[in-house]
Amino acid sequence: VQLQASGGGLVQAGGSLRLTCAASGRTISNYNMGWFRQAPGKEREFVAVTNWSGAGADYAESAKGRFTISRDNAKNTVWLQMNSLRPEDTAVYYCAASSYVMMRITVDFYDFWGQGTLVTVSS
Repeated sequence: VQLQASGGGLVQAGGSLRLTCAASGRTISNYNMGWFRQAPGKEREFVAVTNWSGAGADYAESAKGRFTISRDNAKNTVWLQMNSLRPEDTAVYYCAASSYVMMRITVDFYDFWGQGTLVTVSS
């Protein structure tokens, strides 16, 4: 699966962005899909994951109530709607696909990664 993340940019604190992960080469309907982020000098961290059907999701504590992950398998696309953005959300955001049955929140369980899209939140 090839993953292409887009939709990042510069936004003021309190603003919103919608990230898109477009997949090609293989259907994503067999994969749980996740979003991770990596800030400068920090390790890549989990943000959100949705299960293969889109009926289930899990979020990092920092994302709960502000971010929403969704998917459309027919379009082979996953989104991350981010609201009430904070300066600490500034990072490169990556989408990833996991073939494990259970939704996972650590990078080791993901088989395919996109190239990342930069989100910068100004105060």
